Amino acid sequence: MSRNYDVIIAGSGTAGLYAAINLPSELKVLVLSKRELMLCNSALAQGGIAGVYKSPADNIQLHQNDTMIAGGFKNNTENVHILVSEAATDIDNLLKFNVDFDKTEDGQLHRTLEGGHCRHRIFHHKDATGREIVSKLLDKVKTLPNVDILEETYLSDIKKTSTGFSVNTWKNSQNQSFNCHFMILATGGIGRVYEYTTNSAIATGDGITFAYELGADIKNMSLVQFHPTAFNNRHTRECFLISEAVRGEGAYLLNKNSERFMHNYDDRLELAPRDVVSHAIINESKKLDSTDFYLDISRKDASFLKERFPMIYENLLDQGYDITKDKVPVFPCQHYLMGGINVDSYARTQIENLYAAGECSHTGVHGSNRLASNSLLEALVFSRRAAENISEKAGNITEEFEDYVFEEQIDCQPIPHGFRTEIRRIMQSSYFVIPDKKAAVEGFERIKEIKRELTTGNYLVNPDFIEAKSLATIAYLILKEVI
Repeated sequence: MSRNYDVIIAGSGTAGLYAAINLPSELKVLVLSKRELMLCNSALAQGGIAGVYKSPADNIQLHQNDTMIAGGFKNNTENVHILVSEAATDIDNLLKFNVDFDKTEDGQLHRTLEGGHCRHRIFHHKDATGREIVSKLLDKVKTLPNVDILEETYLSDIKKTSTGFSVNTWKNSQNQSFNCHFMILATGGIGRVYEYTTNSAIATGDGITFAYELGADIKNMSLVQFHPTAFNNRHTRECFLISEAVRGEGAYLLNKNSERFMHNYDDRLELAPRDVVSHAIINESKKLDSTDFYLDISRKDASFLKERFPMIYENLLDQGYDITKDKVPVFPCQHYLMGGINVDSYARTQIENLYAAGECSHTGVHGSNRLASNSLLEALVFSRRAAENISEKAGNITEEFEDYVFEEQIDCQPIPHGFRTEIRRIMQSSYFVIPDKKAAVEGFERIKEIKRELTTGNYLVNPDFIEAKSLATIAYLILKEVI
């Protein structure tokens, strides 16, 4: 493999892969995947991708209005307009890549409804849309002769150079460095900073941490979204998500008395936006002194449910619940980050030639609460725009590369056990759906100590250290905004 690339992309989810596809074929591109290629938050996305595409009953203004309402009108209006206006372009591209969206009996694309949407505009592949999209994008990327892919490769450091960036990586206990003119961070979310999350194991906020250390603007880290209907088995850190689409198809939310309760909190009932439903569950929980809540769609036709939600059906059946017959225990847990690395409408950070796309970025399109199924859309639209901007600038770059020499690790020790567990406990207790200000203030002091220890200590830079430092930085950035 070469050591020098025009573009290095950190992350192999929707944003990273789609950026690689949209970059000019004459540019040499390296995609770094922290773990196996399909292990990413994108692949876990169930519901679908929202967009106005050949929809006579819908229009981009309605989609924009729904996005703004869900986001509490704290959205970046310019970027929201770009998001909804360019959705058709990227949905059309996905179809060209043979993404298998579900169809109606007459062969038309099926559109479903989710919370916060006033129209059926969610295109989906059963209940595994993200996996379908990522797999087809990956198939396409693997055909591109200008793109190299490194799996199981941790990004351990990034340095700004006179010609772009030098990056250091960790793979199989070995370090390897690469140089590039442009860099795109597409490293996903921060869910592993919490005890319970719907996020995959890679979601430790590495990209945000490196951007912060480079001096990029990090914005609205306290805008953390908690999904109201994660499967509540009270045992596993990674909570299986029960998609918004289940409520879109008519599921009821029930309290411990098997009573519907959303009418006491919002006129939109179960189809209110995620933050509204999560707050309602927490308030109902306090009122009844119970964390027992359920999702019930058993009144619907069993064959329809098995066909529409095969993955959810099978996963819950493995846990002893049959959605065609049983009410399923649910409770809110961490799901998504609306803040992140601040970028403009072309995914550019304030660091020259550094871009960010997908969940690690802050485009402002989500405001204070993301509208269901806008995440995959954002990843596509703004990673493509990043690639387009790089394409425009690539003609002016030099062919030379400054080669930064990273320091060798000498007499380094592994980090002490327990930092990550302590960080997760602090975040879960201090900044869940309804924050605890006192716990946040106390937790912030301890987080500062952990962060200082990790950044100044002579510790071995391996995956354990990389992720612990990222989690400490993410917790620090979140709580700093809160207190």
